[in-house]
Amino acid sequence: MKNIIKKIKQNYKLVLGVLVAGLLTGYIIGKPASHKRLDTSDPNIQITQPARLSQSDRSTSDLWTCSMHPQIRLDHPGQCPICGMELIPLKDNAVKEPGISADEIQMTEAALKLADVQTIIVKKAHPDKEVYLLGKVKPDERKIAELTARFGGRIEKLWVNFTGQNVNKGEKLATIYSPSLVTAQKELLEAIGYKVSNPDLYRAARNKLKLWDLTDQQIDNIETSGEAQSYFDILSPISGTVTRRNVSLGDYVKEGNALFQVIDLSNVWLMLEAYESDLPWIKLGDRVDFTVRSVPGRKFYGRIGFVDPTIDPMTRIARVRVDVQNPGLVLKPEQFADAVVTSSVAGSKKDLIIPKTAVLWTGKRAVVYVKVKDREQPTYRYREIVLGPAAGEYYVVSNGLKEDEEIAVNGVFKIDAAAQLAGKPSMMNPAGGVSSGGHHHAGMNMSANDMASPQEHDNPLVRNVSFNTTDKTEKKQSKTGINPEFSKQLTKVYKDYLPMKDAFTKSGPQKVALDAAKIASDLDEVKMELLEGQNHIDWMKQLKILKENLKVMIDNPDIDSQRHAFANFNTAFYKSIKQFGLSNVILYYQYCPMTENGNGAYWLSDTKEIRNPYFGDEMPGCGETKETLEF
Repeated sequence: MKNIIKKIKQNYKLVLGVLVAGLLTGYIIGKPASHKRLDTSDPNIQITQPARLSQSDRSTSDLWTCSMHPQIRLDHPGQCPICGMELIPLKDNAVKEPGISADEIQMTEAALKLADVQTIIVKKAHPDKEVYLLGKVKPDERKIAELTARFGGRIEKLWVNFTGQNVNKGEKLATIYSPSLVTAQKELLEAIGYKVSNPDLYRAARNKLKLWDLTDQQIDNIETSGEAQSYFDILSPISGTVTRRNVSLGDYVKEGNALFQVIDLSNVWLMLEAYESDLPWIKLGDRVDFTVRSVPGRKFYGRIGFVDPTIDPMTRIARVRVDVQNPGLVLKPEQFADAVVTSSVAGSKKDLIIPKTAVLWTGKRAVVYVKVKDREQPTYRYREIVLGPAAGEYYVVSNGLKEDEEIAVNGVFKIDAAAQLAGKPSMMNPAGGVSSGGHHHAGMNMSANDMASPQEHDNPLVRNVSFNTTDKTEKKQSKTGINPEFSKQLTKVYKDYLPMKDAFTKSGPQKVALDAAKIASDLDEVKMELLEGQNHIDWMKQLKILKENLKVMIDNPDIDSQRHAFANFNTAFYKSIKQFGLSNVILYYQYCPMTENGNGAYWLSDTKEIRNPYFGDEMPGCGETKETLEF
């Protein structure tokens, strides 16, 4: 027995080592088994589930999320797997400072830097804007002279042989023989003998000739010669251009017949068409700069002299008249003109203005985030405001903000995402409460009307355009009343549109401008006379918007300005395609909610793969297909 105990003591180290090794081996073998899914349907197996924390109860100190896609929860920083945006720490959404109100969202300095939040102090200023308008050169109606026959007779001689001839005031246009005029002269010569005894008779005879457009000099010559003249000259009452000649040599004319029209073109009118949304920026006296295609490279200018007091019920436009001097008669009636009005909003008072980047626009509400004063940590409050007219890159604020308040102008979308994640009032959830996540944020379920900018809501071409959130496919359809040749010509525009769309992603602003010029040339070749009735009117309205935005893309080398114009172009182009159709084409109408300052924008594509033209290489895969059209 003693020997056995002695032996055990001598080998206890060996036994202890074997025991430790066995325990370690069992732990290693048993650990992966704990991750295997057990068959809970086996009645012989009873499982007691350990208490687990829910996602909402779990500590968020190690979680990161996407401001655009709050359903993304990762345990490390990086990029969103859906849109590629930088993830933000979920812990930064938590309230750190006690006593803040329910509509305030508090963020740490680290979160603000990550979201690149910037603020400004709201101030009053004179807002100004460049308004782009189209119009035509027209003659000044105050300088049009219509010459009619005051007495019957025969045209004996024409001094104006062709339309377009320039004449001076008092210059002879034609010579006429009139028996009635000869009789009236004889009456004057007889009345001269009663000039002293019966002056009324003399004056009546003389006034009769004056009413027939004879000048005092011509009447005096009759009195001096003492003989009635058989032929009389028709003289031009103004200096100008003969724009109409209604008689030929030897014609007999009756009293009241039109003879000539003479227009003084040294001053002309530029008649512009302004939509309702443009009118707040147009007032009398504003300078207007414009160009005409027949004189490339030269700019003309004038001043607004009249704004139509009514709006055309069919076209929804008001006419704006610009008074223009025309030395050298370079400008000709009926020329098309592209005009720019640089104006302050009608009135001379200063207004509150804020950058467009500060506004989250849902279509029904305009939202800003106001920085709360006297907080240890940066704190922002959700605020709904009423917007006035747009002023370039700014909005005029009609109501909801006060001067010297501080608002966020960059990173606003991320503040709103943080507010939604924290259950605070936000753009799409003004009442507050925890969001269900997913695609309900930032307008993913909004209609096109909801996501349009304030100017687009003023534009009749954008109204009544709506989409479901799911990809809707429209099968081949025949457009009743649309000439197939017109759809074929519109298809050529679409095919040249695709390279321009790709240039936003791959090439840059110079290639965009070249492709936009090609599309503008295609639009000039589309024959609008193939359309009739309301279709013709609708195409003219849409064509105006298409050309205006193409001009911005052609003339402006700034890629951000080109993308803004591209978004407006797409809205009108989609409307045209839906209304008039294409030829043997399948296209995809795609949408990104993060463009246009968070208001979202659309584009057309020939492939279902998302290649976002608004972000280039930054987020090429951000977006979704809203509608598939098959023609």
